[in-house]
Order: sequence, then structure tokens, then C-alpha cells
Amino acid sequence: MTAFPDHASEALTDTEVIDRILGGDTALFELLMRRYNQRVYRSVRGIVRDEAEAEDVMQQAYVNAFGALRQFAGRSAFSTWLTRIAINEAFARIRPRPVPTDTLMNDIESNAPDPEQQAASAEIGRVMEAEITALPETYRCVLMLREIEGLSTAETAECLGVAEDVVKTRLHRARGMLRDGLYRRAGLTFESLFPFGSARCDRVVARVMARITSA
Repeated sequence: MTAFPDHASEALTDTEVIDRILGGDTALFELLMRRYNQRVYRSVRGIVRDEAEAEDVMQQAYVNAFGALRQFAGRSAFSTWLTRIAINEAFARIRPRPVPTDTLMNDIESNAPDPEQQAASAEIGRVMEAEITALPETYRCVLMLREIEGLSTAETAECLGVAEDVVKTRLHRARGMLRDGLYRRAGLTFESLFPFGSARCDRVVARVMARITSA
């Protein structure tokens, strides 16, 4: 079993990592989780409104992905396949019915050098996160994937199972709801929101690895 961290393993492609996991090197699943934890968190957080529930959804999504790893055919990027699994799990949590596959998202950084301004910007960041959380699910999910996680329109459309025009329309409406001028005046960027810090990353990884190695 591979020890972590392993710099040689970190250089492997997703496909190479998956092949080794399927060959019995289960510990390497940690590498995949650490590569995509922030994307998965933001994808899930775009659907559920609570951080603790988002972590629960992430853990279950990873367990689901591990169990279905042999079904990954490489027709899309592994990150996209994993994101869709996470999105499906998140929707399943908020909707008491099965969700079809085709239905299918550090600290606040400030440019201000003054500590008081940094504190104010952090507070504005929290306000923005609250406003994003309050968005309707349809728009929040697109905003998380497209603006905060930085996926392309095509990648977002593939993750959600919708047309690219739908992504563009939803994103435009989401931006309007958030009053774009707020984050520009505060010196904030979308990318600085909903960070997935190292402590949370370690916690999720440890819990998932404990589940898949004890199964």
C-alpha cells in the first residue's frame, strides 16, 4: 500500500491513479480526493445550504465514487464524473425522490493592506457568501461551478447535464441577483469565496479513507 505523501504518485495522471487503485492500491484514492476536494465542496455547497451537511454529502459522494470506480469509462474527465456524482448526492439529500442523472458545485483575501480594511473585506465576504447561499438552487449551483470554482461553460454544462446556453442564462441572472458592484468595490473576487481549507480537507479525507478501507 502506497504511503502518503508520495511525490512520485502525485505526478500520476488521474487515469494512472485509478488503474493503480483498481489494482489494489486503495490508499491512492486519497490523492484523488485531495486533488478535487475544493471543487467537490463548492459543487455540493451550491446545492445544500449548510457546511456540515456539505461535508456529509462529500463523504458519501466519495464513497459512491470509490464503489463505482470500475464504471468510469474515461468518456469525460474524471473530475467531471466525480462532480456529477457529488451533485447527484447533494440533490438526493434535498429532494425526497431519486434524481435523474441528466438533471444535473484560507481566508477571504483582500487587496487592502490595512488590518481594519482586511477585517471589513472579510465581513463583506461573509455577507456575499450568505447572499450566494440564499440564491435559488438553480442559479446558485451554476454560479458555484462557473464563477467560484472556475469551470468553463462547457464543463459546467456537462456537470449539470444542461445545454451551454442554459448555463449562460442562469449565470447572467445569478450575477444580477448578487449585485456585481458589491464584490468589485470590496476588492473581492468570486474565487476567494467558500474556501476549502486544509483542516477540512484532512477531515474529509480521513473519514472517507476510514470508510472505504473498513468496508
